[in-house]
Amino acid sequence: MPGPHDQLVRFTFEHPERAAAELRAVLPPQVVAQIDWSSLRRESGSVVDEELRESQSDLLFSARLHGGEPLLLYLLLEHQSTVDRWMALRMLQYVVRQLVHWRQKHPKSEVLPVIIPVVMFHGANGGWTAARQLESLFPLPEGEATEWWRGVVPRFEYLVDDLTREREEALRARWGPPLVRLVLVLLRGGRSQELAQRLLAWKGLFAEVYATPEGPKELRAVVHYLLEVGGPGASHEVRRVLDSVAGEKQTEAWMKTMGQILREEGRAIGLEEGLLKGRALERAEGVLRILEVRGIAVTAKARQRVLACSDLDTLDRWFRRAATATRLSEVW
Repeated sequence: MPGPHDQLVRFTFEHPERAAAELRAVLPPQVVAQIDWSSLRRESGSVVDEELRESQSDLLFSARLHGGEPLLLYLLLEHQSTVDRWMALRMLQYVVRQLVHWRQKHPKSEVLPVIIPVVMFHGANGGWTAARQLESLFPLPEGEATEWWRGVVPRFEYLVDDLTREREEALRARWGPPLVRLVLVLLRGGRSQELAQRLLAWKGLFAEVYATPEGPKELRAVVHYLLEVGGPGASHEVRRVLDSVAGEKQTEAWMKTMGQILREEGRAIGLEEGLLKGRALERAEGVLRILEVRGIAVTAKARQRVLACSDLDTLDRWFRRAATATRLSEVW
């Protein structure tokens, strides 16, 4: 199931107007001026690997330049708590997949659309430090032939919106709908232990969001996020902010609804975890049965290692190896 950061980001930026606010903030001004922002449309389809689904949310938008040329704006929103050294390679992989997909849909085209990859980062352990240029990952020989080596390696660069290096005042002053500005400051401080205590300082942003036509719906998403990530003190502070913005009656209704939703999600997560544990135990017992049938002695320590493993990929790998192993060490 997607985490609270992923849910909030996707809810916020899947809407073209709100995505435009993020893209306009990270793209160079001269590029912003060339794009017809009224043509921005959300594109369907996902090219992010399933193994990253819980930590990342890819969003793809199409737009046109003022001259009519098509443009793909590929927005990958990064939610990992640590910097990914290989993000340049991963982003290139996503872009190439999207280009191949585009070619299949437009076989008669003689050109490819431009794809601008963007990473939003709001981790807890400092700013984004990974290489933004793919060529930086290649240890090229120094000397007279350096330029030649640079010419034969792939050149690729992605943009980063590093919220951790932005001042809160700058995020609150960005162009765009109130929800975008509120979400940006929440993401920037969402991993902070002081998040609950800082909510009152953002009361003005909450009020701006509530005053918009979709304000109540948008605030419900924000409240859901805060109750999940804000810690024990968040509920009280959220209630105080909402009381001043929407009134006690509306706040009470929201808090009851959110409590019910969170309880249901908790039950769903518990059920999913229980099913996964059951599958893991079944596979672990299968590994031990195969080893027993093949006459391979299993120590108590090894048996405990197998039964304690909850990773299905690892257990599947052990299961396959056990079928041909001649001794226990070959399983590992």
